[in-house]
Amino acid sequence: MPAIAASFGCGLLFGLGLLISGMTDPLRVLGFLDVLGHWDPTLAFVMGGAGAVTTAGYALARRRGAPLLAVRSQWPASRGIDASLIAGAVVFGTGWGLAGVCPGPALVNLATLTPRAITFVAAMVVGMLACDAWRRAPGIAAAPAAVAADTADG
Repeated sequence: MPAIAASFGCGLLFGLGLLISGMTDPLRVLGFLDVLGHWDPTLAFVMGGAGAVTTAGYALARRRGAPLLAVRSQWPASRGIDASLIAGAVVFGTGWGLAGVCPGPALVNLATLTPRAITFVAAMVVGMLACDAWRRAPGIAAAPAAVAADTADG
């Protein structure tokens, strides 16, 4: 139960951060991507702040002996850049550029119950299910998953 409460709290904090920063507004995100027009630098500041918090969080997590709500840390098994990562980044970036939202803000926007938000989240879920089905297909190598490792291994 503590892990569920912590997950809920983290999700709530993340969603509030998206709302306060304006990152749930597709026009703001598209304004950031419009570098030749009326460029909006807000997203750059949000990403910079997120990067600083993440860097500090990872540094603290790596120094801990064990996580608070799990037996072991789960660090990524792979650090390499492969075709699957590049293809995923291209698909993600294309969708983000066309719609002005990515999964986090889309889920926050789902609370509005607007047709645009519902359609985006439905398409996102279909895409995730299709990806899972594709990876399970015979002859398709699965992407590396996170591996359980002691923090000393990372």
